[in-house]
Amino acid sequence: MNEKKQSKRTFILAAGLMLASTLAAAQGAYPEKPITLVVPFPPGASADGIARIIGKKLSASLGKPVIVENKPGAGGATALIRIINAAPDGYTIAMGATGAIAINPNLPGNASFDPQKQLRPLAKVADIPLVFVAAPGSGINTVQDVLKQARTGNGLSCGNSGQYTAQHLSVELLASSTRTPITPVPYRGSAPALTDVLGGQVSVAVVDLTSAAPHIKAGKVKAVAVTSANRSKLAADIPTVAESGVPGYAAPAWMGIFANAKIPAPIFDRLANELKAVSADPEVQQQILALSAEPSYLGPQEFAQYIAAESSKWAAVIATMPARAK
Repeated sequence: MNEKKQSKRTFILAAGLMLASTLAAAQGAYPEKPITLVVPFPPGASADGIARIIGKKLSASLGKPVIVENKPGAGGATALIRIINAAPDGYTIAMGATGAIAINPNLPGNASFDPQKQLRPLAKVADIPLVFVAAPGSGINTVQDVLKQARTGNGLSCGNSGQYTAQHLSVELLASSTRTPITPVPYRGSAPALTDVLGGQVSVAVVDLTSAAPHIKAGKVKAVAVTSANRSKLAADIPTVAESGVPGYAAPAWMGIFANAKIPAPIFDRLANELKAVSADPEVQQQILALSAEPSYLGPQEFAQYIAAESSKWAAVIATMPARAK
């Protein structure tokens, strides 16, 4: 009886070892087919361009095609839900940005998925510089001018590129951290917000630096401050909000690459290591800068910690927003 039990245990152990060996061999062969990189933005957007730069270099290092699939919609959630529902085999990964990862999950009634539980960050790859701009005739040249105007007279309206975007929350963060009544005015993108600044309909707006740069250079709008913790490499002469008298202020817009949370560890490690090498490539960095974005790498663990901190920050800001904005 004991011999039979021992034999059975030996068989089970051997079968388990064979299965583990087979799985390890299969994972070691990764990738055996093309990889899909899902992007939550339409073709032609700067984020789409960044994804294609990274995808091309990743394809060369992995030896298999990396196919960019554009899935815009639901504030970036469509692309991320796509990989949550895909097989966790490393053949479907996605780009995620500030809104879908750190802002939208904290909005009232918006719990379609939990990025910190259902996704696993592979790498932060880039920052998108945002900037407060003002019309030359507005009398606003600094962040302190913004706060002064907001606290006197009829208050101040500040345009942004859409409700609950990083641009919108940048305004809300300034208002809450300085206890200043600033009224955010959402537009359908940076271009119409800039149009109203140029026309004097609003005195100030937060837009992406890419859209604002030509108008800043032409003297049609005044660059007040960038929202990031550090000055932008693309416009080092523009001060940050923090150094303009609001210590601790930081409202960056960022992008990273994510996998399904259930991805096998060996495949995850392979992708993470390849993305680290790709992000360090000088050619990739120059190409990203050419798209008016900034290379900004964080590895899996650091990126996960960064996301947790960003999510907590935006949750606190959203909790302080007036009822009209919720």
